[in-house]
Amino acid sequence: MAHTYDAPPAVDASASAPARLAPGGARERILGAAYELFLHRGIRDVGINELISRAGVAKATFYAHFTSKDELVLAYLERCHQDMTVEAIIADTGRRTENPTGRLLAIFDVLDGWFRQDDFQACAFVSTMLEMGPAHLLGIASIDYLAQVRAFIRALAVEAGLEQPDVFARSCHILTKGSIISAVEGDREAAVFARRMAASLIRDHGGDAPMAP
Repeated sequence: MAHTYDAPPAVDASASAPARLAPGGARERILGAAYELFLHRGIRDVGINELISRAGVAKATFYAHFTSKDELVLAYLERCHQDMTVEAIIADTGRRTENPTGRLLAIFDVLDGWFRQDDFQACAFVSTMLEMGPAHLLGIASIDYLAQVRAFIRALAVEAGLEQPDVFARSCHILTKGSIISAVEGDREAAVFARRMAASLIRDHGGDAPMAP
């Protein structure tokens, strides 16, 4: 399945994450176990039996909620989308500032806080896409979630009146993904450097961004 950058899916920047289901239910325990294991070890290394054991449910209960491991991974990716994209990037940048240019730069402030956590793990979408491949069902889902981040960046670029918002969004998205990879390599300052480059990119597209200190 081919993916292009010409028409990224629309993202409602005012959307908020849906309410979490009450803790303790079987589905939530399974998804919680998946979130922990997949985020730290990847997809292929974690088997169904380990997930069942970690969640403390019967095999029949597991399959009553998820008919396959792929279905569980898709649910895990959706939760990551809510935690990382909707809550961390869309909502958190909105809480920091209402200015669209400020929100573009605030994306890197959010990433900086993430990179400095002791338990920092790579972006689930990047990791899953690289592990499973871009043509796999799970790789396709990961690419689509990444495209929603790019669409959010583009929406802010349009709101800020930047020239060539599509080109800007692609370039800025490269900075976000590149900083994540650098942080996985151990560079905890990656988001700081990426923010400076993003400010320069904003100015290159006709926007007003503060000079890097």
